[in-house]
Amino acid sequence: MAHGRAGRSRLGTWLLVAAIVAVALNQRPAVVAVAPLLADLRADTGLSSALAGLLTTVPVLCFGAFAPVAPRLAQRVGLETAVGASLLLLAAGIALRLLSPVALLYAGSLLAGAAIALANVLLPAYVKREFARPGAVMGAYSAALNIGAGAGAALTLPLADALDVGWRTALGLWLFLALGGLVLWLPVAGTGRSRRGADVPPGGSWSLLRHPLARRVCAFLAMQSVQFYAVAAWLPTLLADAGVPTGEGGWLLGLSNVVGAAGALLAPAQAGRMRGQRPLVAVVVAAYAIGLAGLLLSPASGTLVWVCAWGVAQGSGFALALTLIVLRSPTPLVAARLGGVAQCLGYLVAASGPLLLGALRDLTRGWTWPLLLLLAAVVPMAWAGWGAARDAVLPVDERAPEPVSAG
Repeated sequence: MAHGRAGRSRLGTWLLVAAIVAVALNQRPAVVAVAPLLADLRADTGLSSALAGLLTTVPVLCFGAFAPVAPRLAQRVGLETAVGASLLLLAAGIALRLLSPVALLYAGSLLAGAAIALANVLLPAYVKREFARPGAVMGAYSAALNIGAGAGAALTLPLADALDVGWRTALGLWLFLALGGLVLWLPVAGTGRSRRGADVPPGGSWSLLRHPLARRVCAFLAMQSVQFYAVAAWLPTLLADAGVPTGEGGWLLGLSNVVGAAGALLAPAQAGRMRGQRPLVAVVVAAYAIGLAGLLLSPASGTLVWVCAWGVAQGSGFALALTLIVLRSPTPLVAARLGGVAQCLGYLVAASGPLLLGALRDLTRGWTWPLLLLLAAVVPMAWAGWGAARDAVLPVDERAPEPVSAG
């Protein structure tokens, strides 16, 4: 376990980690729980496929659009209060989707996406502030993201069937997880009033991009996110086109998330022990290359190996990208600002991945060129990650010309 800051007992540290994990578990189910219920949702509301698809697209776009708001909120009210506010906003978004008008279904999805965008940025910054060695806690946080996503996808429909409830109530069940996270967060993390405005560097978030180090961190997160969302959207279809049974394709996608959770747990913990993280970048890049090349050359043979390799790549890659934001930042609010910029750019770029891959597949009537494009995209990812993983941190004053050595 990472060491907490001075003045906190071992029990207090464990409770704080549990609160962080509880918040992380809430950052995906409200989004991914929609997909298993789309058939019932469309039958009840009469929505077209395109409009129904927006319910899963809107939150991802919100992840990018609202990410830059998080550092400003943290500066105004403190990190702890801002995280608590994100959970309240998430609960409100989930509750709105319980109401009948279809417009409120979209409003709830937008609120939930905005809430998750705030927590996406704020939690790594909070970990940066509270733990002298944040790697292990970032691993637990990243693994909880994967577990929450898997739970939302796998449990929503079975819970609805077991409780004999409709799709609205099934979506609303995740409200209990959000409220539970809030109940655990508030007494452990506090209100943050004493820290409001602390460690505030001069300048704005986007001015960080004047530094090559910040640009590399942002590019690594963006390229990794493109890979994840593009493959996750089309993997079952790709495998089905190669002759793999449709049900097996969905199971393999779920397996990749489980494998990804293990990678997400281990990569940040290891990163926190290293002065530079270039060996980990090399592992992520190699795993992507193996997984994508296998799906290109032999999708129906050795499928389990290729999917697991991709799972390792996406789980450890995303976790490493978040950890690099923390490790390359000198203060928690610089971490929040860098995270806001990186996730804004990353998620907005990532949203184009599934569309581009689908369009290329339709144009070429196959998966060869889409997979070659993803393989080619591994090269700029490696370049960005190699620079982002060097032993350096950004200057506290964003107007300073160069990063400084982390050692």
